[in-house]
Amino acid sequence: MTRKDQASPVDPEASAKGAGQGREKSRALYTPEQRVRRDQSVWTVIQGVLAPMQFLVFMISLALVIRTLNTGEGAYAADVMFVLKTLFLYTIMVTGAIWEKVVFGKYLFAKAFFWEDVFSMLVIALHTLYLVMLFGAYGTIQERLVVALAAYGAYVINAGQFIWKLRMARLEGEREARSKAAESVAESVDRPQDMAIAA
Repeated sequence: MTRKDQASPVDPEASAKGAGQGREKSRALYTPEQRVRRDQSVWTVIQGVLAPMQFLVFMISLALVIRTLNTGEGAYAADVMFVLKTLFLYTIMVTGAIWEKVVFGKYLFAKAFFWEDVFSMLVIALHTLYLVMLFGAYGTIQERLVVALAAYGAYVINAGQFIWKLRMARLEGEREARSKAAESVAESVDRPQDMAIAA
């Protein structure tokens, strides 16, 4: 390689490329080490199983809550399903905190999922408020079910946050795979040239 071929330390194009790579790394959800821990952890599988189960219970519970609000019937079934949904929420929050500890070293509020965890606290608070109203006999059935709707609205927003992050993680993985493939191709092209120069 001649001096002309080497990237200048003050070359604007090289500087811009380096800055872009730095920003890309700072925006990455996972470091390579965190990605390995994520892929190897059993808690990743557990979260993947619990999340769709919770969503299924949510859909059934939401239908029962709306039915009771509209007709005044089925309050017991609505309460039972909301309690079940809340148990799923508590379970997935505990297992999710363990997952964050394994992957990021913090039980909650890791940088990659900080705002998702913050909003999760609101979701938990609203679900817990419903349980307090139910078992403490506070408020009317209608007031309790309105709290249920608020809790479910917050849950949907929070689920959307996590789905968006999962999509970002998938795209990040695809970019890294393409980058590694490009590097591999470049190395295979450069190797014969280096051997020819050495000869």
